[in-house]
Amino acid sequence: MNLNQVTVPTINMEASVAFYRHLGLKIIVDAAPRYVRFECPKGDATFSIHQIDELGVGEAPVIYFETQQLDAEVQRLQELGIGFELLPTDQSWGWREARLADPAGNKVVLFWGGSYRKNPPWRVK
Repeated sequence: MNLNQVTVPTINMEASVAFYRHLGLKIIVDAAPRYVRFECPKGDATFSIHQIDELGVGEAPVIYFETQQLDAEVQRLQELGIGFELLPTDQSWGWREARLADPAGNKVVLFWGGSYRKNPPWRVK
C-alpha cells in the first residue's frame, strides 16, 4: 500500500488554505468552503482539509492508503479479523473505498483511485 493522503479538519478554511499554500502545497481540488485538496511539491502524496463547525467535534484526521488490489486486501484483512465500517464501494468522486478504524479509533480509508487519484475531471489547472 502507498500512503496517499491525510485529511485534517479546519474551522477556518481560508486561513488553512493560505497556510498550506505558504508551505508550498499546490491546490488540485478546490471545493471551498467545504473541502480543498493539495499535492505535495515532491513525491506523490496529497493532503486535504475539510471544514467543520467546531474543533474536537466530528471526524478527526483521516488517513488514506491506496492499493490497486483493494478488494483482495479487504478480504485478507477480514480473514485476520479486522472489521470494516464500509466494504469496498464505488464513490461518486471516482474512487473505490473501504473504511475502517484503527485500534485507537482513527479513521482509515483503503482505496483505489485510478486516474482520478490526482487528476479528477474537476482538478484545478
